[in-house]
Amino acid sequence: MRSRPTLLVAGALALALGATACGASADADAKKPSAAASATSAEAAGGMDALIAAAKAEGQLNVIALPRNWANYGASIDKFKAKYGLKVVEANPEGSSQDEITAVKQLKGQDRAPDVLDIGGAFAIQAAKDGLLAPYKVATWADIPDGQKESDGKYVQDYGGLISIGYDAAKVSPAPTSFADLAKPEYKGKVALNGDPNKAGAAFAGVQAASLAAGGSLDDIAPGIEFFGKLKKSGNFLPVAASPATIQSGQTPIVIDWDYTNLSAANELKGKVDWKIALPSDSKYATYYNQAVNANAPHPAAARLWQEWLFSDEGQNLFLQGSARPVRLDAMTKAGTIDKTAAAALPKVEGTVEFPTQEQVDKAKTTLTQTWAKSVG
Repeated sequence: MRSRPTLLVAGALALALGATACGASADADAKKPSAAASATSAEAAGGMDALIAAAKAEGQLNVIALPRNWANYGASIDKFKAKYGLKVVEANPEGSSQDEITAVKQLKGQDRAPDVLDIGGAFAIQAAKDGLLAPYKVATWADIPDGQKESDGKYVQDYGGLISIGYDAAKVSPAPTSFADLAKPEYKGKVALNGDPNKAGAAFAGVQAASLAAGGSLDDIAPGIEFFGKLKKSGNFLPVAASPATIQSGQTPIVIDWDYTNLSAANELKGKVDWKIALPSDSKYATYYNQAVNANAPHPAAARLWQEWLFSDEGQNLFLQGSARPVRLDAMTKAGTIDKTAAAALPKVEGTVEFPTQEQVDKAKTTLTQTWAKSVG
């Protein structure tokens, strides 16, 4: 689980990446960026064969905040390594979107800086504004809906899901089926988010989803913040970053998280915990994570090749096999290249699903930053 409160902030990114230890010497060892650093497409890099050759010459890709059990990233990374023969350095796997941005800034010019990012919408917007992201359009760019990509390709949505309620069926009864249920006294000390919503995209989405259930809207996250404030006051809310470990230990019997993350936990803990998933009846909130290239990536060709991999048919089907909804789902379904078995296994959705715009996410993040600590702590 991509837990992100303390795990997300998970600490001292500097410690997680060993930043303090090597400082200036690492700067001196940084590789000189190749011609791929300015390529805005594979074609601009000389074609796919040239991009692959350049990536192999670099020999390495640095990723960050990609738990192997999150959206099937373990399989994606392993198949990428096998296909292209590159070393993949996986830094701070339990890190948050904010940790990723911090790493880009703190490790700029160093060979161990992240090459690519997997971040929430609000973080992607700010990173683009700060000039941290490189424009890049993958070969399957036309398949991606306009509303799900920045016009120059500085960040592009690649996979997503709906906020769900996961629960341990052996410890939680009756089964919660809505956000309203979570306020009931029988759930005291049992409800957790996947991190701190100020730093974790999944937790942030959980608060926005709660707002929809509590009478708010995508333009008004305040009711969601008030909802968690009441849960904290009643003792129902646990300020613990949920993960498969906390689920297995019984510390977090109920977790508000993406459906694909809760499904991944169910698969991982099968035979140990009877983990069930419900899409809340009073809120259908969905969004996607964004893929981006670090503008100062130490391995710029490998970074762009990774983008091509994730947005290819094989890469998109790997997300789907991890119960995440790939951004090219509709296009691949029409083309007949989708994994039909994996698509059929996705949780069935009833009712209207609400997708926030990037502007709504940005506005909600500002409100959350200003009021979460005071309301929830």
